[in-house]
Amino acid sequence: MFAASLLASYMHGPTKKHMGTAKRVLRYIQGTLDYGIAYEKGKEAMLVGYCDSDWSGCEDDMRSTSGYAFHLESGVFSWASVKQSSVALSTAEAEYVSAAEATAQAVWLRFVLSDFGEEQVEATPILCDNTSAIAITKNPVHHHRTRHISRRFHFIRDALQNGEIDLLYCRTGEQNADIFTKALARDRFEYLRSKLGIISAKHLEGSVKV
Repeated sequence: MFAASLLASYMHGPTKKHMGTAKRVLRYIQGTLDYGIAYEKGKEAMLVGYCDSDWSGCEDDMRSTSGYAFHLESGVFSWASVKQSSVALSTAEAEYVSAAEATAQAVWLRFVLSDFGEEQVEATPILCDNTSAIAITKNPVHHHRTRHISRRFHFIRDALQNGEIDLLYCRTGEQNADIFTKALARDRFEYLRSKLGIISAKHLEGSVKV
């Protein structure tokens, strides 16, 4: 998804380099046609999210890329890879904006799940690998770190206080949303792909493939 989103930003003026990259993406798709997302039976319907960012990852405009993924103790069912609307001045700011975007999605998913009879009683955990971003969320006194951040991202604090979400720390190596923010080495990419519940149909046993 990251590769497709990146290529889409050059669709109005592609170069030979972009065309070559697009062909590489198509070759990957051709080689993974039997892959799908596996949803396991009997898993608890607890919403869990991951959020991450790649600070100033775009060399053209120095903007960061946000990524998030949500699952219900099984394969992912909601994910995104989006370039941030403004330039972040620090890694913490980029991660904070990414967490805010994931929070907005979590609040909406909780509402949808409630309509389906799967009300989320506990706060939805959102795992982030940046301790500074978590500190900013839980301590509004960090004015020197947040004064450049648009006010529309600060609603994450209200969601935290209302018990809708809980921003938790996870190691970078276990950050599933990392796959949506940057190009990765093959072994890292394949590891995170499997963590998202994406596997070959040959390995499906009693699961539902979509």
